[in-house]
Amino acid sequence: YMRGRMNDAESYVPPFQVGEVLQGQAVAEVVTSKHEKFAEGDLVTGMFGWEEYSLSGGEGVRKVERSGVPLSYYLSILGITGLTAYLGLFDVGGLQEGETLFVSAAAGAVGSAAGQIAKLKGCRVVGTAGSDEKVDYLTNELGFDAAFNYKTSKLSQALKETCPDGIDLNFENVGGDILEAVLPRMNDYGRVAVCGMIAHYNDETPRPGPRTLPLVISKRLKLQGFIVSDHLDRMQPFIREMSGWITEGKVKQRETVAEGIENAPEAFIGMLKGDKIGKQLVKVGEEPSA
Repeated sequence: YMRGRMNDAESYVPPFQVGEVLQGQAVAEVVTSKHEKFAEGDLVTGMFGWEEYSLSGGEGVRKVERSGVPLSYYLSILGITGLTAYLGLFDVGGLQEGETLFVSAAAGAVGSAAGQIAKLKGCRVVGTAGSDEKVDYLTNELGFDAAFNYKTSKLSQALKETCPDGIDLNFENVGGDILEAVLPRMNDYGRVAVCGMIAHYNDETPRPGPRTLPLVISKRLKLQGFIVSDHLDRMQPFIREMSGWITEGKVKQRETVAEGIENAPEAFIGMLKGDKIGKQLVKVGEEPSA
């Protein structure tokens, strides 16, 4: 999301302006308030600046409860990240029990959430990631049925071995060579929920589309992109279901935390390089006591 706003191009949100403070999702404590809906000491989440203190008029800000889970979860598994996974699977992808899900960038925040949710719904889940450590995390900690390292594997062969019965839903986070290899393994009437295309974000010139794209016709595939902010009315139903899974220990969340606002740029670049597992966060201040 943030990388896309660094391009000076028309999109669903305006690009960042040079010299202005960057914005990102954050959990914050209200220090002082003149707003009727918020009081000093409230914990809230919303879009705030990359800064230690932010001023807000209250638009897009919502309260979060001190529910016993780490506050950081409201930026990952209980926040926009988890909701993105949930929407991509069900509202966009129409996932059904017994189907096979493939997830690219599966060790990332959204990918790992999507895989775990799909397992809870009775699906076979296969993922790919960029290191053996991440593959081990997917299969041995998160319960994926299979996973492979895309950097050391021949994509077509790895997909054939891990998805012998084809793929019903592809949760697409990467694009590029991975999407090109996945399309031939899709089952007829399969779906592709396009959440991201991180392989393309730094392209200086447009690259050719997937050479396998004509298979969309013969396999009668459905490809649909989606933006989570179009579906924020689904947040509360999602939180209720996800909170139960977290309480029961059925969903796990790994976080990579950088300390201090001064380390936010380095953390952001590392995230784009894949130098982390799970959700990349920046801890700006001390967490409020319960």
